[in-house]
Amino acid sequence: MQIIPTSNSKAVSLACNALSRGELVIYPTETCYGLAVDVTNPQAVAQLLTYKGDRHRQVSIAVSSHEMATQFVELNDLAHNLYTHFLPGPLTVISTSFSRVDPRLESSHRTLGVRYPNHAFALKLIHHFGKPVTATSANTSGKKEPYSLTDWRKYTTPTKQAMISLFLDAGQLVDRPTSTVVDTTLNDPTVLRQGAIILPSHSPTFTSSSPAATQHFAIDLTLKHLNLTRRFPLIFALQGELGTGKTQFSKGIATALGISDTINSPTYTLLHEYPYNSPKYQGIFYHLDTWRLPDMAELETTLHLSKLLIPGNILSLEWAGKAKELLIQYQKSCVIIYLNIKDIDQNTRQISYTLSTPEWT
Repeated sequence: MQIIPTSNSKAVSLACNALSRGELVIYPTETCYGLAVDVTNPQAVAQLLTYKGDRHRQVSIAVSSHEMATQFVELNDLAHNLYTHFLPGPLTVISTSFSRVDPRLESSHRTLGVRYPNHAFALKLIHHFGKPVTATSANTSGKKEPYSLTDWRKYTTPTKQAMISLFLDAGQLVDRPTSTVVDTTLNDPTVLRQGAIILPSHSPTFTSSSPAATQHFAIDLTLKHLNLTRRFPLIFALQGELGTGKTQFSKGIATALGISDTINSPTYTLLHEYPYNSPKYQGIFYHLDTWRLPDMAELETTLHLSKLLIPGNILSLEWAGKAKELLIQYQKSCVIIYLNIKDIDQNTRQISYTLSTPEWT
């Protein structure tokens, strides 16, 4: 591995040459050190994914201008607004991809995360290279994001260090949060990860006029996110007063999974489990009620919840507010849909929800 200070006049040209050869280059950004490869080179992307060691997470790309972004993703009005008001800066904007990058960088919905970094050297590098590079942090899976060469060496194995061709050293970077990630492909912006830029997390709402309507909404929401269960466990974290429809929502989840068993509230048994199997998806649906648990630590000591959370498995957690601290711990490894159900009148319920996903890095 070659280490070149970013102040070296040849740093950019050396980096561009390495990227053109399909090699891995570490470069500074306004958040932490990032890992760059040519986003159009399949061999380079394969090397990057091997280095990172976690194929479950999406890798964003970095551009040097608003205009460059438009060549690789479709920017709607919402995305254009974010680019105008927040970029360049620590924000990852997810848009529909034009499929001009290696497909492994896209999500299963053909979306692509784009970073427009607010770092002079990073922008100069991308501009001279003439096309985007990857924007993932330079740490391997599960390790600390590096803010210096020493930092990176400390947390990276010699085998993984040997995979890097060039380290562009800008010294000790300011320890800042990672980028905020916002999905602009939906009708409303959805914040998937709060980072250095704090954006309001919009909560879509649905008004239910009957138990059947609540179940149908649960069916739609489950089917919409079911593809993620191939890579992550999925938790529906349900909060609402008695009688608002939490169990009706769980019945809808079961219907979406093709489960024909009668779904009753597990208030007194704490946990019910229902295996499901379809041509595309299989796993276990766990229906859990924490109402009678005096201590949330029992979710681990008694139910061993973390052992249930494997890809393919789906958990409906009633009275999820009691397990808030535990859910925060699970956000790095699980897709969590937080739902709040409120009474409007005797027959009407308002259901709002937010999504937390570890999919994007």
